[in-house]
Amino acid sequence: MRLISLFGLPFVAALASAAVPFKGCQHKVKESIHGPPRGWSRHSPAPKHHMLELKIALPQPKFPELEQHLWEVSDPSHPRYGAHLSKEETDALTAPHPETLDIVNEWLASHGLAEESLIRSSANDWVTIRVPVGLAEEMLDTTYYIYKHAKTGESIVRTTSYSLPEILHNHVDLIQPTTMFARFKAFKSTLHWANQAQPPVLSTSSGTITGPAGNQVDASCNSSVTISCLKQLYNSVAYNTSATNGNKLGLTGYLGQYANNMDLQQFYQLENPPAYGSNYTFVSINGGLNNQTYAAAGIEANLDTQFGFGLTWPTPGTFYSTGGEPPFNPDMLTPTDTNEPYSYWLDYVLSQPMLPQAISTSYGDDEQTVPFTYATRVCAGMAVLGARGVSVMFSSGDFGVGDGDANPATQICYSNDGLNVTKFLPDFPASCPYVTTVGGTVNIPETAVFFSGGGFSNYFVRPAYQEVAVSEYLAKLAPGTYEGLYTPYGRAYPDVSAQAMHFAVVYQGQTIPVAGTSCSSPTFASFVSMLNDARLNVGKTPLGFLNPFLYSSGYTALNDITAGNNPGCGTQGFNATTGWDPVTGFGTPNFEKLKALVLSMP
Repeated sequence: MRLISLFGLPFVAALASAAVPFKGCQHKVKESIHGPPRGWSRHSPAPKHHMLELKIALPQPKFPELEQHLWEVSDPSHPRYGAHLSKEETDALTAPHPETLDIVNEWLASHGLAEESLIRSSANDWVTIRVPVGLAEEMLDTTYYIYKHAKTGESIVRTTSYSLPEILHNHVDLIQPTTMFARFKAFKSTLHWANQAQPPVLSTSSGTITGPAGNQVDASCNSSVTISCLKQLYNSVAYNTSATNGNKLGLTGYLGQYANNMDLQQFYQLENPPAYGSNYTFVSINGGLNNQTYAAAGIEANLDTQFGFGLTWPTPGTFYSTGGEPPFNPDMLTPTDTNEPYSYWLDYVLSQPMLPQAISTSYGDDEQTVPFTYATRVCAGMAVLGARGVSVMFSSGDFGVGDGDANPATQICYSNDGLNVTKFLPDFPASCPYVTTVGGTVNIPETAVFFSGGGFSNYFVRPAYQEVAVSEYLAKLAPGTYEGLYTPYGRAYPDVSAQAMHFAVVYQGQTIPVAGTSCSSPTFASFVSMLNDARLNVGKTPLGFLNPFLYSSGYTALNDITAGNNPGCGTQGFNATTGWDPVTGFGTPNFEKLKALVLSMP
């Protein structure tokens, strides 16, 4: 198990002679995994002419400097709080060493890849090439195979090991797709929503319940969650956002999830009539589409746009549709084969001079299916967004501490290191220390929802900002609790939570109930967007990376959730309790209290 202390990795420049003799240079294994993750099996060798889009990550020697900026500009008690960096400044801090560029260029040229065939990221820290499998195998001294997933039937082209000339090892962090089998699924399990049409329950009940802020909340919100319910529950009924102060909310869509605009307008008519007729900005990345036929409507994308943009209207919204996962069909040639959408999305957003101040994503996968090097680099990209003043939120996952199964006889939480031992399975990017991870609650009064993802990273050590809160939680556990099942000194998540059940979503013209932490992340992000709106209105900077604020003082304006647990991996999981816990974090937002707090900050 490798845990890293937030990227304090030394950069070692390999001294290269003017002419690097790559041909005949000894290859050395750069990255390997014990075997494909559970559920994947190897089939035939990949066709040599099948095209791969390889992304090469080059080291970022100045990353520790960027990280230092991130801590300073995100800490409300630091004199530099809110002094976020520009695109140009972060590009300079993530650029590779010139020598790295030279030696990698030379290696690529030795395989016939000239500069005009390369695609470079804004900071030159990623290089993308399109090559046939045959050439990739020669470059990486490996063999690609077709792997098939038993449950979904999808096929991908991957390998379990690749090598590079030894002289390149200090100049390349990783190359993918090679050893990555992560599927980055949307966090709404088919177990958690019922696809049957039902009439929407729109706060018609005369009964009310006292909410956590002491105000009255419609009793119907216990069976159907609407925009109105969330504004009542989280105490923002009286707040109106601005369309003109420069504030924006961003939502991401992957894996062919399309937000249907007819469904969105129908949702607005039902739940936020003044927003009817309004639209959002659609951004296509890496061939991402937004198919508007009813048949192509995506529950995930509809949920995100309807609740995210519905809660924050008239704040301008941006929906990013990222392509990059055409499944490989061994019977039919597909043009490319990738399924690592985050690097494409990060490439794009980090190349933009202006970004939404709050962005929510509801996708992820078991951390162990994501190669350590890739997780590290994607997480570093999230740190860049934070340094630029963006609040990045991710769903915590829908399977408790691993697979959502409390039965020891049927649980499937096994390590992928060849030992096949039972282990809790943290999610990525939820486990990245530079994002704000959102767990799930249910009902009023709120309790933890049983599927709320939570736990401890096996890749990233616990960041300083959560040291006190997490240590206090661990001290409450009985000695030996779940010993060996989790890494107590890993980055702990979630940080916060929000409602995650009974969301009334319009899908293909019908209102259906949806559940999952896919509901909670855009919800929490919407309230963060409203807080940014309030700060911008008085000439202050947006909140940026939230966690140093949340763990130092922000938690005092959250509703602490103290009941519930998140079973999985043959256990009852962790318990929600007073203070921070790995089920609901610090709890759910009280907007008016948060607003007073953030307006009192510099």
